[in-house]
Amino acid sequence: MIKYSELTLMDLDIYGSIPFKYTTDIVLKLEKVDNGLGGMLLSSQNVHYEKDFGNRVNHWKEMFNLSNWKIFGAYDGENLIAGCVVATRTNDVYMLENRDDLAVLWDLRVAEKYKHQGIGQNLFNMAKKFAIESNFNQLKVECQNTNYSAVKFYHKQGMVLSAINEYAYKDCPNEVQLIWYLDIK
Repeated sequence: MIKYSELTLMDLDIYGSIPFKYTTDIVLKLEKVDNGLGGMLLSSQNVHYEKDFGNRVNHWKEMFNLSNWKIFGAYDGENLIAGCVVATRTNDVYMLENRDDLAVLWDLRVAEKYKHQGIGQNLFNMAKKFAIESNFNQLKVECQNTNYSAVKFYHKQGMVLSAINEYAYKDCPNEVQLIWYLDIK
């Protein structure tokens, strides 16, 4: 039976050990109509794509004051198999837009063998509940055009695709950043 709980900053190293990767056979291709003046289209294409984010948790600890962040985890017995991190009220986190009324779903990961079992949904619900109870107006998340499962998942949550940045990832020129918002007030 999967159990969920809030984690502490002391648990970040264990959290970082949860693999954060995906494989897909569908990616979204960005098409600009009339060089963007006619809008932008995202269309699905059958393309195999794999991504492994590695362990970026140490980078977070080095870059940011995490004292306002919230961490949730999912356990199968004693094993942490999934989790999510919500960033709030932290200087120098561009995703927070210097806003005090915005929470960012910074990270959501589920170990491969536990995917498609509702665990990500439960973690998302915990993040959303935290944001509501903390009186934030919006929940924001980013994903990539190459992570089709994430795109479908955030759309299913009622999030609205609000920004597309094809130049966000200089080290991954085939990836386009998709920014989603959910009004929670």
